[in-house]
Amino acid sequence: MSERLPSATSFPPVESALREPNGLLAMGGDLSAERLLDAYRHGIFPWFNPGEPILWWSPDPRMVLEPQAIRVTRSLARRVRNGGFELRVDTAFSEVMQACAAPRDDALGTWISPAMVAAYTRLFDADYAHSVEIWHDGVLVGGLYGVAIGRMFYGESMFSRMPDASKVALVHLARQLQQWNFGLIDCQMETPHLASLGARTMPRAVFTARLAELVNLPHLSGPWHFDAPD
Repeated sequence: MSERLPSATSFPPVESALREPNGLLAMGGDLSAERLLDAYRHGIFPWFNPGEPILWWSPDPRMVLEPQAIRVTRSLARRVRNGGFELRVDTAFSEVMQACAAPRDDALGTWISPAMVAAYTRLFDADYAHSVEIWHDGVLVGGLYGVAIGRMFYGESMFSRMPDASKVALVHLARQLQQWNFGLIDCQMETPHLASLGARTMPRAVFTARLAELVNLPHLSGPWHFDAPD
């Protein structure tokens, strides 16, 4: 049984998370910036449907992408260079979250409730959350958002309104994070889509050990500006 959180921000050890459903650790609490940052520093993230209690997760294994391991096919490289896209960073955070929250065929956006948007916007205002945005002819057509602590980036969600737009955002993010010496991009759950882009699974014990090092490296405040070459 998962543990119910008290009012304090502390979490139970991630090793006590359930095997089924994989990684369910605790329920309850709130989405304050303090609690969210404490969760991320320990490899824990919130994921729950509107109307449910807040559920906190730390799955084993964990899906991660090392920035230098991003897999860019020839066709995707052409999209990055010649797709007519404009890259912007941290200029439309709320819009990116709202786009990620919009209904989709796979229903993966429905868990991003107004409360989640408000919570992560507070993290953005505190220089911990960031958006990578892909624009085409002045219109936001793709992007992603996530949380950064030290030299660790936690990917939360992405969206596309044009083919490969979210992939282009991820390529730009990975190249920039490699330049900034970030160690990992947390992808949370394993999916074939992420695996096709170079992500792999990592045992939770290995993940949390690396995490403990990366979150204690110097924090890079926002708003971010990318300067890595295409």
